[in-house]
Amino acid sequence: MGQYSCEFCSNYVYDEEYEEYGCVVSMDEDDYARQLQNPTASCPYFSYGDEYRIARKQ
Repeated sequence: MGQYSCEFCSNYVYDEEYEEYGCVVSMDEDDYARQLQNPTASCPYFSYGDEYRIARKQ
């Protein structure tokens, strides 16, 4: 899996309370530690945010 930008991830959403974007994936401590050790690795939770996916099925 290649590198992807957070802006394209369906888990990257706007939080109105904090007025900023953030990832809403619930990672456990082991997953978070792995990501911190190797920040250039691809996110295993990346899901391409394709808002037209449902429309194509119709």
